[in-house]
Amino acid sequence: MNSNQVHPREVFSDAIVDRAASIILVPNHPSGDAEPCQEDIVITKRLVEAGELLGIKIHDHVIVSKNGYTSMKERGVI
Repeated sequence: MNSNQVHPREVFSDAIVDRAASIILVPNHPSGDAEPCQEDIVITKRLVEAGELLGIKIHDHVIVSKNGYTSMKERGVI
């Protein structure tokens, strides 16, 4: 995932339209590796900050791959 490809306005657009109070982010890693890279962590923190400004809580950011998943909440990122 490239931080230049992740725009908070796109991530939160449906949540705003639906007046959601919270969301869970679930991107996939086509590489098959569910281990978050440094950029995943930076993106997660940036989206949490954006959600706070919008009043939309991010409960978790779960990276899914064919070999498993990783919860950013369980890792202490959120």
